[in-house]
Amino acid sequence: MTRTHEIRPDLDEGIDRKVLSQLRARFLKLNEGRLGRALEGLSTRQQSVLTLLPLFFHVNHPLLPGYVSGSTPAGLSNYEPDADTLAEAQRLTRSFAYKPRHGSNPPRPIHGLFLMGSLGTLAQADQSDMDVWVCHAPDLSDSELAELSKKCQLLESWAASQGAEAHFFLIDPARFVKGERDTQLSSENCGSTQHYLLLDEFYRTAIWLAGRTPIWWLVPVYEETAYDAYTHTLLSKRFIRADETLDLGPMATIPPGEFIGAGLWQLFKGIESPYKSVLKLLLTEVYASEHPHVQCLSLRFKKAVFANQLDLDELDPYMVVYRRIEEYLIVRNEPERLELVRRALYLKVNRKLTGNSRSQGWQRALLERLASEWHWDQRQLTLLDSRSQWKVRQVSAERRALVNELNYSYRFLTQFARSEQTVSLINKRDLNVLGRRLYAAFERKADKVEFINPGIAPDLAEDTLTLVQSRNKKEPGQTQWGLYNGSLTALEWEHFAPIKRSRELLELLTWCHRNGVIDSSTRLALHPGTSDLSEFELFNLLGSLQQCIALPLPTVAEEALLRAAVPSEVLMLINVGVDPLKHHRDLNILMTTERTDSLSYAGVRENLVLTLDQVTLNSWNEVLVNRFDGPHALLDCLRDYLNNLPRGPLQPSLKVRCFCHNRAQFIARRVEEIVDTAQTLLLSDLNHRYLIQVQQHYHVLELVPGQVNHVALATLPALLDYLGEEQPRYSPLHLDPMALEDQDIALILPMGQPECIQVFYRTTEQQAELYVLDEFNALWQQRLPYHDEQSLLVPLQRFLQSIQFRREAVLPMEAGPEARLETLYYQLLPSGPGRARRVEARPAPQTPVNKPFYDVQAIIGKAAPGNVQVTLYCNQREFSELEHGDQLFSVVAREIVEQRREAERYRCYITDLDLSGLLGDGQSSSNLYLRYKADLERSLNEALEQV
Repeated sequence: MTRTHEIRPDLDEGIDRKVLSQLRARFLKLNEGRLGRALEGLSTRQQSVLTLLPLFFHVNHPLLPGYVSGSTPAGLSNYEPDADTLAEAQRLTRSFAYKPRHGSNPPRPIHGLFLMGSLGTLAQADQSDMDVWVCHAPDLSDSELAELSKKCQLLESWAASQGAEAHFFLIDPARFVKGERDTQLSSENCGSTQHYLLLDEFYRTAIWLAGRTPIWWLVPVYEETAYDAYTHTLLSKRFIRADETLDLGPMATIPPGEFIGAGLWQLFKGIESPYKSVLKLLLTEVYASEHPHVQCLSLRFKKAVFANQLDLDELDPYMVVYRRIEEYLIVRNEPERLELVRRALYLKVNRKLTGNSRSQGWQRALLERLASEWHWDQRQLTLLDSRSQWKVRQVSAERRALVNELNYSYRFLTQFARSEQTVSLINKRDLNVLGRRLYAAFERKADKVEFINPGIAPDLAEDTLTLVQSRNKKEPGQTQWGLYNGSLTALEWEHFAPIKRSRELLELLTWCHRNGVIDSSTRLALHPGTSDLSEFELFNLLGSLQQCIALPLPTVAEEALLRAAVPSEVLMLINVGVDPLKHHRDLNILMTTERTDSLSYAGVRENLVLTLDQVTLNSWNEVLVNRFDGPHALLDCLRDYLNNLPRGPLQPSLKVRCFCHNRAQFIARRVEEIVDTAQTLLLSDLNHRYLIQVQQHYHVLELVPGQVNHVALATLPALLDYLGEEQPRYSPLHLDPMALEDQDIALILPMGQPECIQVFYRTTEQQAELYVLDEFNALWQQRLPYHDEQSLLVPLQRFLQSIQFRREAVLPMEAGPEARLETLYYQLLPSGPGRARRVEARPAPQTPVNKPFYDVQAIIGKAAPGNVQVTLYCNQREFSELEHGDQLFSVVAREIVEQRREAERYRCYITDLDLSGLLGDGQSSSNLYLRYKADLERSLNEALEQV
C-alpha cells in the first residue's frame, strides 16, 4: 500500500522547489503506470504507433510518416528520443538517421502531446481509439497551422495502416484558457459548450506522452480559486521555468449551462447506445445536484496525488467516476439505479468473468474484485456475459431500467435548467428537440409498435418460431395471436408462454419485424386457427413489411423533429387472414357474375373489403399499426389516412396490398384508385366532398385539409338532405348571473378564460373539492381526501403536464409558446363548510426538482367494436387487459402496494394518459382526459382498498 505523505506548497509559508519537483514526480509516476497499462493492451504495431508519435512531431523527415515539408512546425519541448525510440524508427525506415537540433535554444513549437480516451483505463478494448491533443505555440501563422493540420491527417492515415485508430486535435493553450477553440477535442465530445467539463475530464484522464506538463499539477486544490495569482508567482519568481509547463486553466467553477449541454449530448447518444451514456449521465447529475459547490473529480484526483495516494486501480478514470456515482446513489437510497450503473460499467469493460476465458491481467482482476464487492453470484455474471445471445425476454426487462433512467435524466435536466434559469434560446431548442427524440424512441401510445432493443443486444432474431391464432379466454368470442419460441405442434403450444401476444396479426408481425425478431432466416410454424391465413399470405405480408420499413432505420434528422411527425411510408393491407368470398351468401352468383366492383360486388352488392390494416412509418421513425373493420372499414381508414397527410409537396409513399385467397389483385387495385382520387382532391387548393357508394349505402368524405370527415348515409333522400345542410359552428358557453347562485361553481364559471387550464380548490379538514375549467370552458369536478395542498395539487399538476407534453409533441416546433396551455391555480375561500365567498389566485405547486415519483401510466385504445382496452404501466412494467382481463386493477393494486416502502395506505394517481388510440393524433379537450383519469383512479383505488 502506498504510504500517504501530503504535500502542501503554500504561498504564505514559501514554496520549495524540491516540493514542486516531488509533486511533478508523483504525477509522472502515476502517468507512467497508466501509459504502461495502455501499451500492455495494444498490439505490437499499435505500441509502435504510440511510441513513435513524439518523434514524428519532433522532426520533419521525408522518410517518416506524416511528412509534409521542411517548413512544417516541428520540435517538441523538452524532448529527445531515446535509443529504443530511434531503433523503432529505423525498423520502420532503415535509412532514417536522427540529427539532434543544434543551437543554444532551438525553436520547439510543439509544447506537449497528451493521450485521451479509454487507453490505459479499465475500459480499454481492442477497438479503443487514440485521441491525441497536440498543444502548440500560440504564435503559429495560418500557413504553419495548415501544414501542421495536414501532418496530423497523414499520421491518422498511417496509424490506420498499422491497425490503430488515431485522431489528432490542435490546441493553442492560450486560446483554450479563454474558451476559444475551432474543433471538437475528442471523438466523444459534443463541442464548445462543455469547456470546463472537458477540462475536468482532461486533468483526471489524460496520459502525458511528451513535452511540457500541465502547470495545474502544481496548484493545490485550496488555491484553485486563486489559480492565476498562484501560477503567476510560480513563474515570475522562477520556481519553475516557463518552458517546463503549459497552462490550460483552472477548475474553480463550472457554469450550470455546461451540465445542460453535457446532459443533452449524452441523452442523445443514449437513445441508441444507453449503456455507454449511463455513467456520464449520472456523473452530470451528481455535478448538477452539487451546484454551485461542485466537487469535480479532477480536484479529487489532484487531492489524491498531493496526498501520495497513487493506487492505479482506485485512480483509474472509470473507477473514479463509478465511486462518485456509487456514493451519490447510496446516499439517495436508490439501489436499482446503482445496479444499473454497475451493469453498465461491467458491460462497458466487456471482460467476461465466466466461461473458458483464460485471459488474465489487471482489468480482469479489478473487475473480479468489483463483482465480489457487489455480491454478484455466478448466475448474474453468466447472464451478463451472455448478452450477445439475449433475446426478447431479457432485452425487455433491461429496457425497462434503461428507459426509466433516460426519462429520469431528461426530467432532471429540464427541471435543473428551469431552477437555475440557465435555459438559453439554444438550450431550450435543444431540450425540446431532445424531448421529442425521447418521445419518439420510448414513449408508449396506442397503436405504436414498441422498439425494445436500443443498443442492448446485438441480434434478437430467432431461428424458429410458432405463430398461433387462438381463442381469447379473457374476452369471450374474440381471438388473439401468439408468438412462441421453437416449432410447436397443435398439442404443444398451449403448455408454453408466448413471447408476445396481440389481438391482431399485423400488430404482432410488425412488432417482430421492427425489433428484428423475425428475419430472412427465421423458420415459422403456422397454426391459423379460425382465420384464413395461409403460409403464402404470411410470407408476402412479411415481405411487404420489409419493403415498407427498411431496417436499420436512419437517425432522425433534427429538421424533422422541429416539425410535427408526418407519415413517410404507409402500407395498407386488405383482408389479412380473411377470404371475403367465404363470408358472402351466394358463392355461385359471386363467381359467375359480370360485375367486378370490389365494393359492390356482383348482383348481391357485396363489399369484398372487410378489413384494413394500415402500417405507418413516420418522420420521427415511429411505427404505428391501425386496424379497421366493420361496415365502414375502408372509409374510416381513408379518413384517418387523409387527415394525417402533411401539407406541401412531400407526401408519403403509399403501398396498397392484398394477398387473400380470392380476387386479391382486383381488391387492391380498386382501393388504390379510391385513395389516389381522394388524395388528389384533398391536396388541391379547394375544399371537396367525395361521394363513394359501398353496397347500397352512400358515403361522403368532406375533404378539408386536416379536417377530413366521413358521413355515412343510408338512403338517397338522406344524402340529398345532407348535401343541402349548412355546417355547424361551436359557440362558447356563457353563465347567467342568477344561475347556480348557491353553488361554489358560481364563483368559478365566470372566471373562465380561453387558451388556458384553470384549477380551483376548496378544502375542509378532511376533504377537498377540485375543479378544473379546461381550454373550452368545460368543467370537471372531483372530491378527494385532504391532507395538504402539496399532495392535493402535485399529482394533478404532473398529469396536466404529461398530457400537455403529448399535445406539444404532435405540434410543429414553430407553434411557439402561444400553443402551450397555461395552467392557473386558485383557492376558494373561506375554507371549511358553508358557501365560498371569494377566489384568490395561487402560485403553481412546486414539484421537487430531484425527487423521483412512482409512475402510473395509462393507455386507452380500441378493442372490440364499441369497447375500449386499458393498459397500465407501473414504472415501465406493463399490465394489460389482454393478459389480466377483469383482474387488471387488482393485479396493479398489488404491484403498487408491493413497491411502496410506507405501510400507510394512500391514494394512487394516474400520472400520464394516452388517448390517441381513440382520438388519433387529433386534439381533444383536457376535460376528456380528466374524466378518464377519474374513472381509472376510482377503479384503481377501489382495488387498493381490497388488497
